[in-house]
Amino acid sequence: MNTMDRDLPFTPTTKTTAKVKQPLRTAINRNWTETLLGYVFLFPSLLLFAVFLFYPLIQTFYLSLHETDPRGRIASFVGFDNFTAIFTSERFYQSLGVTGLFTLLTVPTVIIIALILAAFTHNHLKGMRIFQFIFSLPVVLSVGTSAVIWMMLFHPSVGMLNYLLSLVGLEPVAWLTDPRWALLSVSMMTVWMNLGFTYIVLLSGLQGISDDIYDSAKIDGSGPIRTFVQIVLPLLSPTVFFVTIVSIIGAFQSFGQIHILTRGGPVNSTDVLVYSLYQDAFINFRFGTGSAQALVLFTIILIFTFVQFKVFERNVHYQ
Repeated sequence: MNTMDRDLPFTPTTKTTAKVKQPLRTAINRNWTETLLGYVFLFPSLLLFAVFLFYPLIQTFYLSLHETDPRGRIASFVGFDNFTAIFTSERFYQSLGVTGLFTLLTVPTVIIIALILAAFTHNHLKGMRIFQFIFSLPVVLSVGTSAVIWMMLFHPSVGMLNYLLSLVGLEPVAWLTDPRWALLSVSMMTVWMNLGFTYIVLLSGLQGISDDIYDSAKIDGSGPIRTFVQIVLPLLSPTVFFVTIVSIIGAFQSFGQIHILTRGGPVNSTDVLVYSLYQDAFINFRFGTGSAQALVLFTIILIFTFVQFKVFERNVHYQ
């Protein structure tokens, strides 16, 4: 090659350009293939969400703006009158108060009891597996089965609870027919029913904490209670935060045990929002009002969850 040829500027040929563009096309085709494959794998889940979540939500909002006949057919458009009727109804605020009290009776109780049981059975002593199995048993029972078991325990004459009260000289209690005891009785059953799941989650969180942390605290002279309160609980806070949110949502959606045990009574003392919704929609066939109540309940749960994330998550210590 002479000097004149070396000084000439480089001009890419057709072959050179093709060699540069080919890897680019290959990368683009690979990205499109991976994206398409991802949507293919997501399609079954998206289809299930569309059929069982998005469509019912849209249909609920549509029904909430209409009045329906006893067959569920649209009778007339009423706009936001169903929502106005809800917020001006004394029963709605009574049901909201019952739901709030039911949540306060069940959520802190089940978390505290599950946390204590998980702390006591977390160690590796012989026989702890048996207690872990026993404390986890309620999770395998359905709501209906659990409610039937507790209905027999609450029986006024042959129930085990009143029998135990008679052994210590106390009068029998009308657990499910006395307005003073009905909500507390349903709450007791709900705490027992939810204890298995909460216990398993908290025990898993405790097992995720390294043994080196316990050994370091012991070397520093920290006692068991101080170690648990000042070291273990902050490390367990993400798990506690999770079970708190799940338990509150579950409490607001509780229906099966109330329907089987008390049917909202006596004197509406256990008439939570979900059961009030059920009565309006499927007993009185007011599907428009029931749909409006469902949206109101959804909004309340959404607000509670948002507030918990904004207010309480700042105290959560992620490792």
